[in-house]
Amino acid sequence: MLREEPIKAKWQIVARARDYNQLLKPNLSGMVVFSSVIGYLMAPNVHFIWNDMGVWRQIITLFLGGMLVTGGANTINQILERDSDALMKRTRQRPMPDGRMGHKEAWVFAAFTGIGGALLLSVYFNPLAGALSFFSLLLYAFAYTPMKKIHPIAVFIGAIPGALPPLIGWVAATRGFTGSVNTGGWILFLLQFFWQFPHFWAIAWVAFDDYANAGIKMLPTRERETKFTAIQCMLYSLVLIPMAMVPHVIGLIGTIGMWVCVAGGIMYFVASIVFYLKNDYKSARRVMFASFIYLPTILLALVIDKI
Repeated sequence: MLREEPIKAKWQIVARARDYNQLLKPNLSGMVVFSSVIGYLMAPNVHFIWNDMGVWRQIITLFLGGMLVTGGANTINQILERDSDALMKRTRQRPMPDGRMGHKEAWVFAAFTGIGGALLLSVYFNPLAGALSFFSLLLYAFAYTPMKKIHPIAVFIGAIPGALPPLIGWVAATRGFTGSVNTGGWILFLLQFFWQFPHFWAIAWVAFDDYANAGIKMLPTRERETKFTAIQCMLYSLVLIPMAMVPHVIGLIGTIGMWVCVAGGIMYFVASIVFYLKNDYKSARRVMFASFIYLPTILLALVIDKI
């Protein structure tokens, strides 16, 4: 019996760590924070050298701060949606709907991660970067999250904090977001902003029944059967094609990076066209997977071909 107690305690700690990990949503947070690192590296006053430990220290600090802030936002999202999560198959095993964690404990965790991450960015980089990251948390948690049950405009609201990470990374490097020197940061913001609409709508189309059961309104139409959602996906993905040329026009990237970004936009647009023509589960998933490929591809192309 005495030997079993330490083993039991160990597994309880491991289980709790897994619960906190679920609150953070590391897969989603990792992609978001990756875009902030790219924004930082794209800034004109940052020169990345592989063996420069100073740059690596800044990247790691930015990544950590971003993960904490994003994790705080994700935790608040799960606190506010714990009742809705209990009604959906894909979320009912999360810590709160499953009864493994109370919302008070989750609030403490959200405050620690969200405020801690914003303070880290403020102290290590500059207060503007920290304030912008905390604004992103507030907008995501307290505007986007509740609006999901009220009106599809939630997607537009959520796209703003979703597109802020690369701008936050840029601001962390330049200490500002106004003036011609910061135009590149806003271009990165817009690319990520428009990318999100087909991404979210494809996910909402695939998970329509789950979302409807929980009262979540994400699609631009009340009915999945119409082609209006696919038309919207086409329009927003089409915008990304000419926008891919802007970083090259303003002298941010070279020709190769531009054409990779254009090709990514075309891929995204073609997937949306197929979604319009077929309007089925498989074609909606194709748009969703195209969105997963598009964002990391163009971010890498931008930073690799940076001028």
